[in-house]
Amino acid sequence: MAFYNKLGGLLRQSISTSGNALNAQSSAPSMLNAIRCMSTKLFVGGLSFGTDDQSLKEAFTSFGDVVEAKVIMDRDSGKSRGFGFVNFTDGESAQDAMSAMDGQDLNGRNIRVSLAQERAPRSGGGYGGGGFGGGYGGSRQNDAY
Repeated sequence: MAFYNKLGGLLRQSISTSGNALNAQSSAPSMLNAIRCMSTKLFVGGLSFGTDDQSLKEAFTSFGDVVEAKVIMDRDSGKSRGFGFVNFTDGESAQDAMSAMDGQDLNGRNIRVSLAQERAPRSGGGYGGGGFGGGYGGSRQNDAY
């Protein structure tokens, strides 16, 4: 997926800097749509809290072979966070599912379906980037031996 995102960025950049901008702009949407069609992972937002992995998978299987359907759960409470991901074996099935299911009712809620975006890499190591606490606090007068 990162490869396709990078390729799309390079295509956009080369099109915007090319000398023949008129012809490049007319072919840009078709090229970018062809690349987007290769994506097989969909983001599904607005899920009801009663939707689980199995019911999410069942809702999308009519569009093609679903490799995985995952509802994201809160790690503290164990409850659904209201979104999930559906991964298909091919991009055409994912595109069909996205077109048909976006805005439709699933378990009493209208869902939003779009291509999944890769999350930007996290930095910092998870401790907030600040200094580490502890120690004695204040000045220590007995440090000089």
